Amino acid sequence: MEKADFKIQYSEQRKSHEKPVHDKVWRVFDFLAAILALIISAPILLIIATSIKLENWKAPVLFKQKRVGKNGEIFQMYKFRSMYVDAEAQLAKLQAQNEMDGHMFKMKDDPRITKVGKWIRKTSLDEFPQFINILKGDMSFVGPRPPLTTEYENYTNHEKKRMLVTPGCTGLWQVSGRNNVSFHEMVALDLKYIQKRSIRLNIKILLLTFKEFTGKGSGM
Repeated sequence: MEKADFKIQYSEQRKSHEKPVHDKVWRVFDFLAAILALIISAPILLIIATSIKLENWKAPVLFKQKRVGKNGEIFQMYKFRSMYVDAEAQLAKLQAQNEMDGHMFKMKDDPRITKVGKWIRKTSLDEFPQFINILKGDMSFVGPRPPLTTEYENYTNHEKKRMLVTPGCTGLWQVSGRNNVSFHEMVALDLKYIQKRSIRLNIKILLLTFKEFTGKGSGM
């Protein structure tokens, strides 16, 4: 696993956020829950993989992308492919239409998304392969979303603090408004989570995420 050249440099600040007991207990939960999730969702994963292949049999089912994890570690994050194969090459042309401030790209009607991609993104099913990342320890069920390496390169030292912990599939940002929250507000929410993280808070975030997933969410 690569180390980012721009990894966090402030070791004393890292120590002030460490919660070794919490992190070890939650790692056991992550591992066991990821195995269970993969077993239960296996039929759904097969349907999605088949749908992606039927839309374009030459394109890969999984999309692999370099992301920045805890303390600047670079890892490969997995998703079901929801965009056309040349999507990353088209990104530069779409930057002027970015609907998020700060170092993050969001576009409501992104032309790079496939027909199957629109469905699996709307239901967040494209995220399911990240259970593999959780098994590997690159990610957790709960934590800050891992940024792209190009996004992280432009982070200030303050913004890099959000990667003091293992990144997650969901987090405080996702259950607090998501696209209605600015980048700077997202950083503030992530730093709040890092300070207050606990098993109880993690479970609360997971329950709120499930409500959002089923269309019954109302945020924190």
